[in-house]
Amino acid sequence: MSAYIQTEAQLAAHSFLLGIILMVSYDFLRLFRLLVPHGGLLTGAEDFVYWCGCAAATFSLLFYENSGILRGYVIVCVFFGMFLYDRLVSRNVFALLKKAGRWFTIKTKQRKLRKEVRRNGSGPR
Repeated sequence: MSAYIQTEAQLAAHSFLLGIILMVSYDFLRLFRLLVPHGGLLTGAEDFVYWCGCAAATFSLLFYENSGILRGYVIVCVFFGMFLYDRLVSRNVFALLKKAGRWFTIKTKQRKLRKEVRRNGSGPR
């Protein structure tokens, strides 16, 4: 295999891995949202910052590994990595995290209720 083809194949593999890394980071963002609920404006701002970071990471990959030359297959490989991670891993993991988040929320509500009962001698009104 020629050196040029090897370089292009390596770029495609790095693009695919970048897509997976980007989706893993989005899962952490989703976990943060699950644990710390907040409004739509802040959620939109978080998404905006996330997608700007994705664009910067993809640009950096193209700049450092391909001298800034835009290749369509790089973008496709990034999205393909994101898509595969989402379909094969993220959905299952996040379903478990949601269950864990509900348990955490339930336990937190029970603690708050116990504190209020101790403080006031009665439950919520």
